[in-house]
Amino acid sequence: MSTSILDETPEITPRRDVFTVSRLNREVRELLEGTFPLVWVEGEISNFARPSSGHWYFTLKDESAQVRCAMFRNRNYLLGFTPENGTQVLVRARLSLYEPRGDYQLIVEHLEEAGDGALRRAFEALKQRLAAEGLFAQERKRPLPALPRRIGVITSPTGAAVRDILSVLRRRFPAIPVLIYPVPVQGKEAAPAIARMIRTACERRECDVLILARGGGSLEDLWAFNEECVARAIHDCEIPIVSGVGHEIDVTIADFAADLRAPTPTGAAELVTPDGADWQRRLRRGSERLQRNLRRRLDEDCRRLQWLATRLRQQHPGQRLLQWNQRLDEMEQTLVRVLQARLHREQARLRELQAHLQRHRPLARIERHLERCRNLRERLTRQIHLQLREHVQRLQGLSRALDAVSPLATLGRGYAIVRRLPEGEILRDARQVQVGDAVEARLSRGSLLCEVKERRES
Repeated sequence: MSTSILDETPEITPRRDVFTVSRLNREVRELLEGTFPLVWVEGEISNFARPSSGHWYFTLKDESAQVRCAMFRNRNYLLGFTPENGTQVLVRARLSLYEPRGDYQLIVEHLEEAGDGALRRAFEALKQRLAAEGLFAQERKRPLPALPRRIGVITSPTGAAVRDILSVLRRRFPAIPVLIYPVPVQGKEAAPAIARMIRTACERRECDVLILARGGGSLEDLWAFNEECVARAIHDCEIPIVSGVGHEIDVTIADFAADLRAPTPTGAAELVTPDGADWQRRLRRGSERLQRNLRRRLDEDCRRLQWLATRLRQQHPGQRLLQWNQRLDEMEQTLVRVLQARLHREQARLRELQAHLQRHRPLARIERHLERCRNLRERLTRQIHLQLREHVQRLQGLSRALDAVSPLATLGRGYAIVRRLPEGEILRDARQVQVGDAVEARLSRGSLLCEVKERRES
């Protein structure tokens, strides 16, 4: 007999997540508020309620559905009107849920009448598109001239805005001329006319700054300044443009495209013109400051002129010549003193040299030698005379002795000395001559020239 045991596993029941009504409504509210962004909804107001808290409660409906709405006091006080039942409106709201009753509702952030709402949507769409293209970029904004030569006003020539602008311009700076560019500022033809006039003013270059102006009105009245053609004309214009359209709360596409926005037409006139009274005050202050500076500069220039005149007198060529003459005199005196001192030194040296030369001069030695020569000459003369007398005496003795033996003495006795001519050979033998030879016979006194006629040999 076999026994089988059957294991019975108990069934596991999953735990249930049970919502309370409060939790369910809270999570649905969080889901709605976190999922849906701000939405624009158009419809008709009904069941409008305005309790003492200041909050508004109403129903927004169309022909087939309705939704409850709440607009709290911190939002509705910004509106310029109070809606009524039956009013067609356009609201910008976020989706929510009123937890105590579980009512799905809209929390309204902004509310406007439906007619303006369509225009407002078109305004926002154009604004975003042009901003994406860079038409409103701050870096392309041109600065306004500090003192324009001429101001151009693009507006209706018959409106109150142009009168207000001219009044402000005359009051602030009447010297600046104003040129009116007439255009319609309302209606279908206004926007193209305004764009053409802006381009015309840019081409003509008659003004330094332009004012684009219009008085206040509804969004439809100001719509000409929200057109794309006007915005692009403002962007393309090379002349700075100040927009003064509507009242301070009115904002147009032209305001974003312009180089500067003014809250009103009169505000635009004040922006483009300097304050004449302020300029006069500044001019007076500048004039006074200029006079003070001129007087101070004049005083400085006078002092500098005096200083320069003194310098000029000091540096004048005549003055410098006088100084140079004085310097030349001093140098001349110094040179004379130096030359005299040097001359004295040289004279003293010369005297020393002369004394030295006197001691060693050749003339003294020559004189001494001459004196010695004279003495020697005298001694020589005496010796010569002495020796001459001695020799004369001796010669006389010898002469007497010679005379005794001299041939001349023999000649005196009748003898002759015969020489053969032309040799002059003394003849001692007759054979030394031939017949016909010439001979000279020396006598005691004179001589005879003879010719041999005959030779006789002994």
